[in-house]
Amino acid sequence: MSNNVSGLPVGRGLVYLVVAGAAWGTAGAAASLVYRTSDMGPVALSFWRCAAGLVVLYAARLVSGRASRGAARAPLGRRVRRAVATGTGLAVFQTAYFAAVSATGLAVATVVTLGAGPVLIALGARLALGERLGRGGLAAVVGALIGLVVLVLGGGETTVDPVGVLLALVSAAGYSAMTLLTRWWGRDGGTDASGATVGAFAVTSLVLLPFAAAEGLVPHTDAPGTLLLLLAYVASVPTALAYGLYFAGAAVVRSATVSVIMLLEPVSAAVLAVALLGERLTAATLAGTLLMLGSVAGLAVGEARGARARRTRTDTVPA
Repeated sequence: MSNNVSGLPVGRGLVYLVVAGAAWGTAGAAASLVYRTSDMGPVALSFWRCAAGLVVLYAARLVSGRASRGAARAPLGRRVRRAVATGTGLAVFQTAYFAAVSATGLAVATVVTLGAGPVLIALGARLALGERLGRGGLAAVVGALIGLVVLVLGGGETTVDPVGVLLALVSAAGYSAMTLLTRWWGRDGGTDASGATVGAFAVTSLVLLPFAAAEGLVPHTDAPGTLLLLLAYVASVPTALAYGLYFAGAAVVRSATVSVIMLLEPVSAAVLAVALLGERLTAATLAGTLLMLGSVAGLAVGEARGARARRTRTDTVPA
């Protein structure tokens, strides 16, 4: 099941995406603790998350020795274009999402952003990459979206603001562009997922810096040690680790499959809220979680089988 571009097996790419989605789900709880501990704003948190994550990623790249090996795989101009495109998409994704949360609330912003993402990605993958979902894939996407709505909106009242919904759609567009571009370059040869992630985070940090400076880069806090530990966690696990795995997996797995697997983020957040934050397990939480997990599992199994079948056909073709 190895991908002919990067050498990463599709099965391992699926595992990378599952871990990344689960890790993304812990970012919300960590961010809530940051807000309780200090007066840091969401854009400043996003900037420090990306900037500190960039340091972690680059340090890991140097330690592993990938910096010198990856640099020779693609021309400088191509690596710069990829970093600018994916980094800008990541900046739009994060910043518009935070703005949507502020305008229309966490629940609606999450449903619109993560719900529109798979639809936009499926359309983009069909038009630009020639990737077909098929009936099983379409059923999995629909099931996952229904599960998302039940999970996030099934437990309480919501407020819908048109501006917030528009911002959430902009966020979904940034996320979709980032995912589709990662897949496009993953099919094109010379993929260096580690270098691509470092470049994307460098661009994102530069894009977010002026907005974070306007909001306030240095927060006030009565517990600086706790704040630093929280920021270190946010930068390392749901950022450096998760996005490193995301960019590696998204390069070898079909874009629509990527978008559905990353819906594990709200599942992880819901499980964390029940297990650690004392929130009660409602019927909507359980039903939405099971529906989303079933859809993700079904699509992942179908992706792995398809990759295995393609590998078998390739191996049997006479040289």
